[in-house]
Amino acid sequence: MIAFLALCIWLYLFFLHGKFWESGPELPVALPTSLPEVDIIVPARDEAGSIAPVIASLLAQDYAGVFRVTLVDDNSTDGTAALAGVHPRLRIVTGSAKPPGWSGKLWALQQGVAVSTAEVLCFADADITHAPQHLSALVARLLSPRVEMVSEMVRLNCTAWPERFLIPAFVYFFQMLYPFSRVNNPHSRTAAAAGGTVLIRAAALGRIGGLERIKGALIDDVSLAREVKKTGAIYLGHSGLATSIRPYPRVADIWHMVTRTAFTQLNYSASILAGTLIGLTLVWLVAPYELLFGHGWRFLFGAAAFALAMVSYFPTLARYRQSRVFALALPFVALFYMAATLASAALHWRGAGAQWKNRAYGAMP
Repeated sequence: MIAFLALCIWLYLFFLHGKFWESGPELPVALPTSLPEVDIIVPARDEAGSIAPVIASLLAQDYAGVFRVTLVDDNSTDGTAALAGVHPRLRIVTGSAKPPGWSGKLWALQQGVAVSTAEVLCFADADITHAPQHLSALVARLLSPRVEMVSEMVRLNCTAWPERFLIPAFVYFFQMLYPFSRVNNPHSRTAAAAGGTVLIRAAALGRIGGLERIKGALIDDVSLAREVKKTGAIYLGHSGLATSIRPYPRVADIWHMVTRTAFTQLNYSASILAGTLIGLTLVWLVAPYELLFGHGWRFLFGAAAFALAMVSYFPTLARYRQSRVFALALPFVALFYMAATLASAALHWRGAGAQWKNRAYGAMP
């Protein structure tokens, strides 16, 4: 019965779960029908290693309208602001100390929003470079068909061996959790965003009460999307025009990335954690077990479920130019993410929290 249940789950996921596995859509190159003024806000804390090429790529946008780049230096200790350079369209804001109740990134963005008078805001991470056509494509998608917010899963770094095994799976699991087709369907309650690049109408941000509405959120992109979708349509897609240059060369680097917010995603709930681990076991571990050790119907159910899982991963592997052989590692990759989620919960319960940019996240009060 367990093997049959695993197969039923995969039949649902593959055929009825928003075609999450298709790894689309991708934002196309396009020119906007009008040219609203845009302020690009980049929150940065100790980003000396990446800030120069990031800012240069943003200043080099071919957008025909008025746009500015605002770098909010969030109390960096490595000279991040000085390395950004000088340009007539570049404004540098020296961030003030983070007030209680705010997450670091959102407080930095809030200070950038406070000095903006533009009709459209673009929130861009300090480790992502942009092709010259990117801003034009974002604005074009914001305008037609009209949405209130556009966000993208930018292409993540995928060169080191740990990245090749774990990063495409990270994107794949995100697609499974938030099928993009459902996010983009205004009649669906599913809402999500990828925070590397977010384009939002200033009026839409104002309608939800500004960033203060989600000021304490650690998964700020999804929180913002949920609020904005209450007032209008949103768009989430993949990007071929923006690339993360932050490397994760060691398994430990990806481990820390996951443990930082995994338990936050589960609302710090032990019962949701238990249910999640049981669900992941059914989805990822039962099928390979039955394939190896099952007989008769158990073997057939396990083999069918395993085949659907492998095939569903192929489009994401193709996006990241990785061999389909990596699909065979998915059960082990799932175990890694399950263990990281447990570790995230343990950090929270111990009152330690994960560390990011010399700040604690997810710690008990």
